[in-house]
Amino acid sequence: MKSNSVLKAVALALAGAGLAFGGYWTGVQGRGAEVVASAMPATTTGEKIDPKTGRKVLYWHDPMVPGRKFDKPGKSPFMDMQLVPVYADEASADSGVKVNPALQQNLGIRFATVRREETRDSFEMVGTTQFDESIAEVVQSRVTGYIDRLHARAPMQRIKRGEPIASLFVPDWIAPQEEYLALKRGGNNDLAAAARQRMRAMSIPDGLIVQADRTGQAQKHLTLASPVTGVITELAVRDGAMVSPGMTIAKVAGLDKVWLVAEVPEALANSARPGMTVEATFSGDPNRKYKGKVREILPGVSTATRTVQARLELDNRDGSLTPGMLMRVRLGAEKPVSRLLVPTEAVITTGKRSVVLVAGENNSMQPVVVTTGRDIGDSTEILSGLTEGRKVVASGQFLIDSEASLKSVLPRFANDKPAGSGSQSSQSTAPPVYRGVGKVEKITPEALTLSHKPIPELQWGAMTMDFNKPRPDAYSGITAGQDVEFSFKEVKEGYVLENVTPVGGGKK
Repeated sequence: MKSNSVLKAVALALAGAGLAFGGYWTGVQGRGAEVVASAMPATTTGEKIDPKTGRKVLYWHDPMVPGRKFDKPGKSPFMDMQLVPVYADEASADSGVKVNPALQQNLGIRFATVRREETRDSFEMVGTTQFDESIAEVVQSRVTGYIDRLHARAPMQRIKRGEPIASLFVPDWIAPQEEYLALKRGGNNDLAAAARQRMRAMSIPDGLIVQADRTGQAQKHLTLASPVTGVITELAVRDGAMVSPGMTIAKVAGLDKVWLVAEVPEALANSARPGMTVEATFSGDPNRKYKGKVREILPGVSTATRTVQARLELDNRDGSLTPGMLMRVRLGAEKPVSRLLVPTEAVITTGKRSVVLVAGENNSMQPVVVTTGRDIGDSTEILSGLTEGRKVVASGQFLIDSEASLKSVLPRFANDKPAGSGSQSSQSTAPPVYRGVGKVEKITPEALTLSHKPIPELQWGAMTMDFNKPRPDAYSGITAGQDVEFSFKEVKEGYVLENVTPVGGGKK
């Protein structure tokens, strides 16, 4: 009896051990299957329903690694967190990102419509005003004489038409006038007429002859007046100076029109043509605009600035422009051209391509790659990628881009690779290497679990997460509990360690 009791006790102990081992084995296999299943990529067959919300789930993902998708919930292999579901009615990789109207208002998102307008080819330049030499007048002496009185005192003096510039004393005019007056008083009309013709030949103005007839005295002084309203640009004489025939007394430049000499970039030299309309503004009064046209394109290219000079003609009848003023000029073509336009702020330029967010149904927004033309004011020309009437996002694109990047909707512009790039381009776009300090919590053949301090380059706070090993036997000298310095890089599969070095040589 005693031996039977012992046998029964041994049998029960063996059975219990077997059951315990079987349960342990089943649990291990089940946990392994769960991990494997959670790491499987999303499939397109079958519907997945979230038991908590009842909503259809497209896939699960780790928001910190949005490029990886999983077909079942579970713990993230990259971070110490659970995978997050992406619902079918919220967003998908094909329908863009969805932003509800309340969030649109909070983010200040504005929309604009792609429109077609008739615009003229135009480009901006900078120019400096100058006197219009084509309307400048020269005041000269036709006789030999002396400056009896100089009314204009200095160059750059403003003067009106008819105002005196200088008074000349002409000794040679006295004798012919005395002879003419004597013949006239003697009643010899024929000889008096001949004397009158000789005075005209000596350049004595008719006004002085009439005055001599009226007063009966020879006129000794000639007053030279300004022929136009403008500015005296040259004054070549002083009081008492002797003048001779053909000598320039003064030069007067009119101000009804001014020249604006603008620098045209060499690449746009063929776009500027005589006759093009001009709109110029002065920095001192940007609200006031001046109209004009291109008078001529000056020959030659500046070797220093690689520009061609265009001589423009501006209307200055109000006299508000003076030479030397720096002005911004917009040149416009004569004939308008039909163009497709969007606000310039709606275009996201990455350096490799241009993207516009197009609004779709149910508050969704889809990125569209476009080809842009020239900027026209606050708008940009669209050559391809959009059609007239489409609604595009005009502000808040980068906030939408940040949200969409977490869902892998928009392309990751930083990792774009231009077409036709070779091995040299691949090397130049290699993923950056980041560095951190942390403590080893766990070691597996596939990864190291590290509790690391903040990593400012990635804007990470302190956290515990898994870093993949480059190979199973890597870092064999590292043990759990050690403080280490480590470096890693981000690849398609997650974060892979580059190097792990102990800090202080041991555990704490």
